Amino acid sequence: MAHRFVLFLLLAGGFAQPSLAALPASVDGQPLPSLAPMLEQVTPAVVNVHSKTVVRVRNPLADDPLFRHFFGLPAVPQERVQQSLGSGVIVDAGAGLVLTNNHVIEGADELSVTLADGRTLQGEFVGADPDTDVALIRIPAEHLRAVPLADSTSLRVGDFVVAVGNPFGLGQTVTSGIVSALGRSGLQGLGYQNFIQTDASINPGNSGGALVNLRGELVGINTAIFSPSGGNVGIGFAIPVQLAQEVMRQLLAFGEVRRGSLGIQTQDVTADMASVLGLTQRRGAVVTRVQTDSPADRAGLKPGDVIVSLDGKPVADRQVLHNAEGLLPVDQPVALGILREGKSLTLRPVLAARERQLAGSDLDPRLDGARFVDLPERLRQRGGNGVVIEEIRSGSRAARNGLRQGDVVTAVNRRELADLAGLRQRLSPAPEQLVLTVVRGRQAFLVLLE
Repeated sequence: MAHRFVLFLLLAGGFAQPSLAALPASVDGQPLPSLAPMLEQVTPAVVNVHSKTVVRVRNPLADDPLFRHFFGLPAVPQERVQQSLGSGVIVDAGAGLVLTNNHVIEGADELSVTLADGRTLQGEFVGADPDTDVALIRIPAEHLRAVPLADSTSLRVGDFVVAVGNPFGLGQTVTSGIVSALGRSGLQGLGYQNFIQTDASINPGNSGGALVNLRGELVGINTAIFSPSGGNVGIGFAIPVQLAQEVMRQLLAFGEVRRGSLGIQTQDVTADMASVLGLTQRRGAVVTRVQTDSPADRAGLKPGDVIVSLDGKPVADRQVLHNAEGLLPVDQPVALGILREGKSLTLRPVLAARERQLAGSDLDPRLDGARFVDLPERLRQRGGNGVVIEEIRSGSRAARNGLRQGDVVTAVNRRELADLAGLRQRLSPAPEQLVLTVVRGRQAFLVLLE
């Protein structure tokens, strides 16, 4: 995308005399503070990421054979190349590993990485996690420099930070600011959220770049801005490096991110519910269903319990709980603070791995040929629910029943479902009549399976 820039030069009183305008080299015998020495170590590890995506486009008029013949239009769809620019951070020089954002490289057919020294290298896609917007690519590991990783859990509001990236495709740019807030969530259109907020200037093109502390250690991956105009207004967000590091570890080990689950369904505390449950405040997540033999079930959680904290952090509502649950590592115990009949209790379930996909044939013969996955978290954050048909086999029973790849199933026999666990539960045991509520594009309809 082309950008237009206007530079305004303000001149007053002729040319300034350099000898009069220059800053002193030192004050009271001490050199002036500068970030330059630290940045000399960091900037070689921050790269520009260039992605190309081939998009097939078709002129609707080309579907008319007479029009196509008259104007000599080709019968095959034409292609258009989309290009995007972002940033990345070398975190392992020996292996050539570069962290960036998923939205920088999503769907790319070709990746190239330009280093600070001017070299351009071919990038190899390693893996990505759209729900945290973290992606990992690999470049040839020759004469690279990585940025050391900080402990982002020790970051405090008010700490100075520096953002390094490639805003608007200008080239490597450095801006500075402070940590404005920690643990930010609830931002519309994003997935699992635990952002560092900063007022360091971040603009389009900074995505995937580095947020470092004054020791030159990576504390976050710059990801998003809050702006009514599309430009910087002093509210930027970065993924904490501890989260990005965990995603990278799982991508290298499994090729995907395995998330944990408590095995519960919850809802927000309403005013009426707070009165019935004897709560003094409308906060927390009320447990409405506990799956049999789930981590929550084994820990003793019951319907009607109100979850008010997780690992010591307050749970304001069901979305906060869901967000925190998706960011916690699998097979690790968590401390759940609950209210039960007016009494405070602490339970310690161990998160189990959440199902990544379900084969239709394992659920019901009428769904044979379909493969289901959970709805992407960024859509769930917008209020969506259900499961997605990720793949469907041509000529299969599911296909003959009218199901298509990309369909979102939101209910079974008019009973809503939240996720894969809900789908399994609705189909166990298999109902005699099976009617799915399906959303396809902007249409919702019922499908009777035979």
